[in-house]
Amino acid sequence: MKKNLSDPVIDEIREVRHRISERCNHEPKRLVAYYMELQEQYRDRFVETSKDDQRADQPAA
Repeated sequence: MKKNLSDPVIDEIREVRHRISERCNHEPKRLVAYYMELQEQYRDRFVETSKDDQRADQPAA
């Protein structure tokens, strides 16, 4: 039996994501375009990683 494990932070994130989706009329293409626009707008905040760092995140074969 599942217990109701409500987390206020997660609930708030879900609410904000839902409002963003509403602004895009819940259309996936518009939603992706919105997020891509944000990505470009805040590109200077991204952290560059080396290929070695990326490999460390992948599980061993």
